[in-house]
Amino acid sequence: MIECPIPLLGVCGFSGSGKTTLLAGLIPLLKARGLRLALLKHAHHSFDIDQPGKDSYELRRAGADQVIVASRHRLAMVKECRDAAREPRIGDLIPCIDTRELDLILVEGFKREPIPKIEVCRPSLGLPAIHEHDPNVIAVACDTRDLASARDLPLLDLNDPRTVCDFISDWMTRGGSVAISV
Repeated sequence: MIECPIPLLGVCGFSGSGKTTLLAGLIPLLKARGLRLALLKHAHHSFDIDQPGKDSYELRRAGADQVIVASRHRLAMVKECRDAAREPRIGDLIPCIDTRELDLILVEGFKREPIPKIEVCRPSLGLPAIHEHDPNVIAVACDTRDLASARDLPLLDLNDPRTVCDFISDWMTRGGSVAISV
């Protein structure tokens, strides 16, 4: 069990369900309430935030395992993951975040991680519902008002980020779970 000193809340769903769109609407609303946020996003593919020809890219390609680029405006860290067969876990990433400056960590993806999460569900896509098999789903953000499979879970309007924001605020007020298992 890894402890996270602040609330950690996932937004999960299948590709194309609207996770990023929901988060893009939620983040400004949560910020307007004074919350300081971090976001962990899972990618299913190789990606590069650095650009060929830039010094940091060339130094990483030369063999540096970690590169930090910093200015007065932002800081970025690129770390090479040497075990390509192993997907990163949330417990691997939490130590990379300075939680002293945050109130909440939002997580996009990582749907199999045992953390509290809101599922983004669009029945019209014909994809399986995560909440049916994951006891860590605490609410479902959906584009329909009737979702029988949601059991006793709160059903949130996916197209109204304010209702999802209210749910998150209430969840945090109630203590928001901060422990995860790895």
